[in-house]
Amino acid sequence: MREVVLDTETTGIEPKEGHRIIEIGCVELIGRRLTGRHYHVYINPQREVDEGAIAVHGITNEFLVDKPLFADVVEDFMRFISGARLVIHNAAFDVGFIDSELDRLNAGHGRVIDHCSVLDTLAMAREKHPGQRNSLDALCKRYGVDNSQRDLHGALLDAEILADVYLIMTGGQTALSLAGNGQDSGEGGQHGSVIRRLSEQDRAGLRVLRASEAELAAHAKCLAAVEKSAGFTLWQGKPSE
Repeated sequence: MREVVLDTETTGIEPKEGHRIIEIGCVELIGRRLTGRHYHVYINPQREVDEGAIAVHGITNEFLVDKPLFADVVEDFMRFISGARLVIHNAAFDVGFIDSELDRLNAGHGRVIDHCSVLDTLAMAREKHPGQRNSLDALCKRYGVDNSQRDLHGALLDAEILADVYLIMTGGQTALSLAGNGQDSGEGGQHGSVIRRLSEQDRAGLRVLRASEAELAAHAKCLAAVEKSAGFTLWQGKPSE
């Protein structure tokens, strides 16, 4: 399955009040693995950014003056997300803004749901952790994901962090680094473990170590001993009576 983890930054809270998207960040997952492909763009919203929004993401009106319009980037953006399952934290917010931008163009793009399915990790987190804080920062702390670079919100950085959180929350994991190196491991404790994000350069240099014939034979021998002792193994299933 191809999934695209997506985040946006905006001029304000409510698209119905004329607020616009100013940044889009996406990272691609295929088969629950980060591919290294991403989509990132800043957008001139053709309106002022609210002071409250600037305090959250730090993107100023002056910075956006020479950036492209949404109309200039929409084709590339839609090509990147089309056919994927979008993974978004508080999906109603981001999808609502994207749909508003598409409606404003009136160019026959339809709506997000016409091109993608959507998975809301906030709804998933609330189901898994009822009554607890489930913001992205709270989930990073809960799952031991490194968000130390997140002084301000940023669409691409938040998408990268959310990808790590999503993979852990749904049963996978990214890079595992033992915390016995003197660094604080968050909820893992001094002798626990902490998940840190790998840069694209780090991922490109990873080696794949495959088991040798001797190791595979030893593994098969161990499994046979377990099966003989227990009568069956969980991964092979209990024999039918």
